[in-house]
Formats: sequence, structure tokens, C-alpha cells
Amino acid sequence: MHTLFSLPHRPRMMLAAALAAASMLTGCASLFQPPVAPGEAEEQVLARLGPPTNVYQDGNTRLFEYGAGAFGQYQYMARIGPDHRLVSYEQVWTIENFRAIRVGQDTKEDVLRRVGRPTEITRYARIPYEAWNYGFKESGVWNSQMTVYFTDQGIVQKVENGPDPRFDDSRFPF
Repeated sequence: MHTLFSLPHRPRMMLAAALAAASMLTGCASLFQPPVAPGEAEEQVLARLGPPTNVYQDGNTRLFEYGAGAFGQYQYMARIGPDHRLVSYEQVWTIENFRAIRVGQDTKEDVLRRVGRPTEITRYARIPYEAWNYGFKESGVWNSQMTVYFTDQGIVQKVENGPDPRFDDSRFPF
């Protein structure tokens, strides 16, 4: 029977590398688990995630928004039920959530409850709309920007997807 120290040098190094890789993978698995789980008390959610960047009322539940920051591409919402327990915790800047925004029907408040606060708000001089820009990682791969345009009455006029100019390297040739 061989022990780790009685093996020749190369097999010993290969075994050590395999053990190190396995231990790193078990550590990485915990990184992909959500930091909170449904059923946890609101106090536990706040203790783990900190204070939300915004809170939105959605019927009898509240949504705690955890903002992405200036160059963030992911935004999370924790839904707290009427019993003050976590119902769900999810990343909301997804193509599915943006596609669910209804043109001509949804208001600014509806959009805030669905995808939260935008990365940037712009008022264009040539078009009479306010634009909310959401820089997100589309399908986990592409640096995209979803823009939601609102009328002066706060109704969604248009939703448009394109490349995120914050990550456009061609603008800076050096």
C-alpha cells in the first residue's frame, strides 16, 4: 500500500493537485448558493444582505432591491411576504423580465417592481421620452443595455435592447 509520501514525485504531485482542485471546487459550490433561503425571517435577510437600496410595495408583499452599482450587471430582489418571511430571492435583470414589460400599459412603478432602479436615467433632447438604461449581462454572456422609454405621463412607450456602451472598447483606441 502506498501513502502520499511513499509515491514517486510525479504521481505525488498529480495527486496533490487533484486534491487541491477538489477542495477548491467544494469551496466554489458555496459561492453559487444564494445567500438567503425562502422562509428566512426578514431580520435574517437584512442581517445577511444589509439594508436594501430601495423597498417597493407589491400588493401584500414588499420587494427589497439590492442595487447593482454604477458598473454592476446584476440586480437582486428579495420578496418579503406579509408574514415577514422571505418568499424569493432572485436576480431580476434578465431578458425574460425585460420582455415582460408591457408597452403602452406599464408605468414607472411597474418597471421598478419588476427590475428595480436603472443604471442610468437620460432625457433625450430630440425625442420626448425619459430613458431608463439597464446595463446587464444578457444570457450571462453579452454586455447588453436594455432601455425602457417613458412618456411624460410615466407610461412605457418602448423597450429596446442593444450593446452596453460602457464596455465598448472601440471608443478608446489606445
